[in-house]
Amino acid sequence: MSDKKEKNEEVVEEVNTTEEKVEIATNLNISEDVIGIIAGLAASEVEGIAGMTLGFVDGINQILGSSKKYSKGVKIELDGKKVTVDIFVNVKYGVRIPDVAWAAQTAVKNAVENMTGLEVVAVNINVQGIIFDKNEEKVEVSEKVEE
Repeated sequence: MSDKKEKNEEVVEEVNTTEEKVEIATNLNISEDVIGIIAGLAASEVEGIAGMTLGFVDGINQILGSSKKYSKGVKIELDGKKVTVDIFVNVKYGVRIPDVAWAAQTAVKNAVENMTGLEVVAVNINVQGIIFDKNEEKVEVSEKVEE
């Protein structure tokens, strides 16, 4: 069995019988949605990323009924054995954006290459916004009104 899995790679398996070997050829197809899910999960696990966002076209598609939960905010371009990944994220307030982007690029590249065997040419991180922590301490000022 081959170590690398491509979009349309033919895998040949040898089956041992009593007298001769029989070769069984199978085609392995990896969907862009699967690659998107792998990339989205890898990016969302990076410390400092608050969540994934939808690009303009994906936002319209979701409104019209197409829902991609796990690959939300991920755009995949396949060219044979090469993959380009575009990721749209929100980051947490207070983190250093270049460090978070670098960590996300590394995590996505490693995850996609290890799970699919495809070569990742580029991982583009697009920061769409900054999310403030909702649990910040709020200072309440109370005034007493005397009658």
